[in-house]
Parts: sequence; structure tokens; C-alpha cells
Amino acid sequence: MRKQRPNMRDVARQAGVSLSAVSLVVNGKPGVSAEIREHVQQIISTLGYKNTLTSDNGVSQAVGLLIEKSSMPVIVDSFYGEIIRGFQTEAQRMGYHIVLSMFDRNVDNLDELCASLETKVKGLVVANDGDITPQMIGQMQAIHIPLVLVENYILNQKIPTVLGDNFMAGYTIMRHVLDCGHQAVAVLKGPTKYSSLVQRLLGIYAAAGEAGIVIPPEWMPKPVSGHPHKGYMQMQEILRLPHRPTAVVAISDKTALGAMEAIKEHALRIPEDISIVSIDDIAESAYTRPPLTTVRIPKYEMGVVAFEKLQRLMQGESEVPVQSIVYSDLIVRESCLNIKQLAAEA
Repeated sequence: MRKQRPNMRDVARQAGVSLSAVSLVVNGKPGVSAEIREHVQQIISTLGYKNTLTSDNGVSQAVGLLIEKSSMPVIVDSFYGEIIRGFQTEAQRMGYHIVLSMFDRNVDNLDELCASLETKVKGLVVANDGDITPQMIGQMQAIHIPLVLVENYILNQKIPTVLGDNFMAGYTIMRHVLDCGHQAVAVLKGPTKYSSLVQRLLGIYAAAGEAGIVIPPEWMPKPVSGHPHKGYMQMQEILRLPHRPTAVVAISDKTALGAMEAIKEHALRIPEDISIVSIDDIAESAYTRPPLTTVRIPKYEMGVVAFEKLQRLMQGESEVPVQSIVYSDLIVRESCLNIKQLAAEA
């Protein structure tokens, strides 16, 4: 049987030290005593441990992409999949390998995960739905490699961040619904712990406020966890009311997919009986029946920009913009009835 190549955990176990101590030694960084450094180096030599993601001169040729675990594999997830593709394409173009890792929101061993990545990558990009905490950021910064966030912004911390223009996405989609003549509009919200979804909701409110539209609280049901179950349950709650809206704005395409199922279960037609629009432009949105009107959040481009910012940090640049906004586009399909146009043609 082929002998398994030793890894950093093997070194830490054999040396009787922590994983982070081995990480500091492998990367030639301060933080351990001369005695421990010499001891770890002896164990590395004895075990024959090698960092395989480095060039001949010992410099890492890999970059890390740390993504939150979701209910489906990240490669096929409609949001993360495009970010990964954009990041990977740009990284490979510049001669870097990708180390893709996943973390759980409540993970206890984030320190261990980050220490493991430190020995493998020259820089790190972290992407999730926008609820990374300052404590988690502190754990990620502790490994002292360049860090870029995607769809996360931490106040009072100058960490380079790539964001979709979520506020304008919310404003644009609500403005489109209003321009089509709808005034009775419901909103399917998302959890307030996600900064990206909060920004979308603020944009929706801004457009409604400009038009003098007040959305009844009962038409903005509290979200439940899970996609697309969340949208399905919210829509069912609205459709049980004595009066229903003429249009629904969903905070995300995944939410809209569930809502569309609920609408069809009530034998209602989209958009003739009720219109529905959303935000993201995931691949599925073009193939729903009818195709979904949405605002495209350019996830592939966000992945590209994230690598570009990371590369500048890895090259030692200090003047990297803290925020980079990637702008969105309205994609008009067939799920929103234009009441004004119908009235003009009558």
C-alpha cells in the first residue's frame, strides 16, 4: 500500500505543539521560541513533510477561498458557484492554484481551519451571505496573510471588501414594479442578520417611499429559515389574507422560486393574477414558468474583483480600496404584468 504523505497535523502531533505553532515555523514567521522552532524543523525533516503548494523558492503559489457551507454543494450553488468560477478563472490566469475550504457559521475550530490554510496559501478570500462577525474576522486575521471579504462589510475595520450593489438592486426592482403600475405590493424579506439582504430591503423601502407607497405589515411576513421553503411559507401566509397584492417583490431569486410554487398551488396565474419579481438572476430564474424578472447581481465579476484586490495585497500594496461595488442590471422577463401598458392599449 502506498504510504500516505505526512501533513501539518502529523508534524504538530509528533512535535507535541499546536497546529498554529507549526504554521509559524513552516511560514518562517515569528511567534515561537528558538527551541520550539528548531524542534519542529527537526520533526519536519524526520517525517519528510513538504508544503506541496509552493514554488521551488518556497513561495506559496496558491490562494484560498473560504466559503460558508450551505444546503447544497458550493460548486453547484447558484450564488457561490459563480463567485468561485470568477475567482478561479482570474487566479489561474495569474498562475495561482485554488484551495477551496468551507466553514460552518457556528464552527468551533475556525482557528484550526485558518491555521491549516496559512501553510498552504498566500492570501485568503472569504465569502458568505453577509453575517460574518468581528470575532470571526479576528480569527481569520490572526494568521497574518492578506484577507479580502465578499458580500461582507465590517464597520470600523479596514478590510478590503467586494460587494454587490444591493441597495440599488432593491431600489431598481421596486421601481420597476411601480413603473408597471402596481401599488398593492408585498415584500418577501430575508433575515436581518445578513447585511446584503438588509441593504436590498432598504432599497425597496426607498423606492416605495419616493412613490408614497405604504406596504402593510401583513404583506411583509417574517422570514423562516431555508431556501426556497422560506418564500413558499411567506407567500402562503400572504395568500391566506382576505386581500392579496397585485405584485410581490422577493428579496432573492431562491425566495421567489418558493413563492411561485405557493402561487400556483392557489390556482393563480403569474403574472395575470399576481406578479412576482426578485433579485440575483441565478441560472434557474431564466427557466421558471414564466421566466422571472429580476436584478442581476454580477457574482462572476465579484469573484474576479476579489482576486484582483487580493493580488494587490499579496504584492504589498497598502492603498487598496476598502470597498469595491460591483453594479447590478435589471433583467426584464415575463413575471411582472405591466398594468399601465395594458390600460393604455385598452
